[in-house]
Amino acid sequence: MKKRKKNKNLSVQKAGLPPGNLEYRGDIYTQNKTVELITFSETFFQEKKSENAEALLKEIQEDKIYWVNLVGLHNTEAISKIGAHFNIHPLVLEDVLNTDHRPKAEDGNDYLFFTLKMFVKTSENNIEPEQVSIILGKNYVITFQEKEGDVLDIIRERLKDDTSKLRKRKGDYLFYRIIDSLVDSYYQVLEDLGDRIESLEDEIYLNSQTIHYRMAQDLRRELIYLRKTVFPLREAISKASKESINKLIDEETAKHFNDVYDHSIHVIETLETYRDLTSGLMDLYMTTVSNKMNEIMKVLTIIATIFIPITFIAGVYGMNFKNMPELEHEWGYPIALIFMGLIVVAMLIYFKVKKWF
Repeated sequence: MKKRKKNKNLSVQKAGLPPGNLEYRGDIYTQNKTVELITFSETFFQEKKSENAEALLKEIQEDKIYWVNLVGLHNTEAISKIGAHFNIHPLVLEDVLNTDHRPKAEDGNDYLFFTLKMFVKTSENNIEPEQVSIILGKNYVITFQEKEGDVLDIIRERLKDDTSKLRKRKGDYLFYRIIDSLVDSYYQVLEDLGDRIESLEDEIYLNSQTIHYRMAQDLRRELIYLRKTVFPLREAISKASKESINKLIDEETAKHFNDVYDHSIHVIETLETYRDLTSGLMDLYMTTVSNKMNEIMKVLTIIATIFIPITFIAGVYGMNFKNMPELEHEWGYPIALIFMGLIVVAMLIYFKVKKWF
């Protein structure tokens, strides 16, 4: 998974700035400044896009449901206009621009603010995180995204279908479906991680190498990052569904949040399992390396043991004392070699019987 490069100077850069200051200091992924407005009811659907956020917002009326979507958090001018139109607190808008914010739900009296991470699989098979913030009001839903292209396209397609449940329900149901789609994107990440863990385990079993240990460490770091990202999500989902019942989220929609809550628990439990498996991979690598080293040491020990008596014989007859009768023997040299060979064969047979190799 390709993780976001954390801006270590972000806190320093924000030091001394007034609260609610709308200044984006993250990465810019698109130059598009278009604001999307989807207007719908059970019998009506309209989709408009414009770079003039103020003109687009003037079309909003009370008798329909509106979905305002902005892509590109660097477009602080449009974000400011959206905030002013819907009376969104500047501190909430500041949280929208904070791409390192933990998932949370916040009740703003006449609106509900929710922020979390979305994970998108790129064409290079990398999984990239994206901060998504959602605001639910009486008859509107606002989403703020970093990048173009996402898992929300399927919701747009469903809204075009006049028989879909989305068209028959209020904005709170759209709010739920957006969060549900974002949480479901985590399963794609889990599937990718599961495949990588399984593949790495097979590679370590077949032929463990140093690179495999580094790969296991990378997996563990990714899992720690994902856990940090997902763990607060269950609390945010629970808070969003409980605090706003009979206000912005009706009781029927709140029941659907129980399902999203269960999904978040399942994702967290799977991440915990994967983290244990990754730790097991690192232990497996160390065990495999240790076993391989033991095998090498065993072979070297057997070779050294075989050469001990041979070296002893060669050492004795290499002293070249004058009164050593064997030195003058005509067949002394071949007899010594044959005797050494017999010792080697006898020791190999003995080691084989003892199953030492």
